[in-house]
Amino acid sequence: MADQKTVVVTGGTRGIGHGLALEFLKRGTNVVICGRGQAAVDSAIAELSLAATGGARVTGTACDVTKHDQVQALWDFAKRECGDVDIWINNAGMSNTRFPIGRLPQDEVEAVPAVNLIGTMYGAQIALKGMEEQGHGALYNFEGFGSNGMKQHGMSLYGCTKFGLTYFTKALIKETKDSPVIVGYMSPGIVITDLSLRDRGKMAPERWESVKKVFNIIADRVETVTPWLVENVLANDKHGARIAWLTTKKAAGRFIKSRFVSTLGRFPELELTDDQEAAA
Repeated sequence: MADQKTVVVTGGTRGIGHGLALEFLKRGTNVVICGRGQAAVDSAIAELSLAATGGARVTGTACDVTKHDQVQALWDFAKRECGDVDIWINNAGMSNTRFPIGRLPQDEVEAVPAVNLIGTMYGAQIALKGMEEQGHGALYNFEGFGSNGMKQHGMSLYGCTKFGLTYFTKALIKETKDSPVIVGYMSPGIVITDLSLRDRGKMAPERWESVKKVFNIIADRVETVTPWLVENVLANDKHGARIAWLTTKKAAGRFIKSRFVSTLGRFPELELTDDQEAAA
């Protein structure tokens, strides 16, 4: 198809990235994904290919987004396999254990900013350069908890990276106002993924109960959020757009509604097992 688009989704082997790839394929868009290991990429491709329509195809390669040469190789791979890259989504991200900063393992203190900040910066740098050379394209950076300055126990490291990414994206939007490339934000809100469930057995049960209550009120599943995000990305032609699923108004409405309608049990996977409670 002459008008068939190609999208690169970093971190597309699981979670929101996998969901985005799935929905793009359903709409006839070529998809290039990446993950840290080729085995995970190949497994995701095999699953995602079943959803492709309209001649769309999915391909991908291993890529550590904290390595500039590997991100450049991802761009080169996408160009070689699919031609021009119409959309690049910096989705790859990493969360930290919900501990105060003084209790966080050193490897997390180093890895979370490296993936969330440096990885996104490399992706933006390489995609912008390539898209300006081809004369068109759209770049989206993923916002997350902390982007608006909100604070929560155990989220200082992750929140800091997302706050920084929002500043970075604002700066990019200003820098590229006369560029042929659209730059914008994607904001999915709180989505139940393996990242959001990783701390169930690591936190004190009473703290997890507090987290679980919030999740039950305002979280959504990948399959609920990603179709809306993809439709709006494909339709967007505005520079500086924020494609946000969970707006402040929507979140406030859910909290108000929760006073009158119970939200407990929306996500059974949030419940602690006996083994997790014993380990916490």
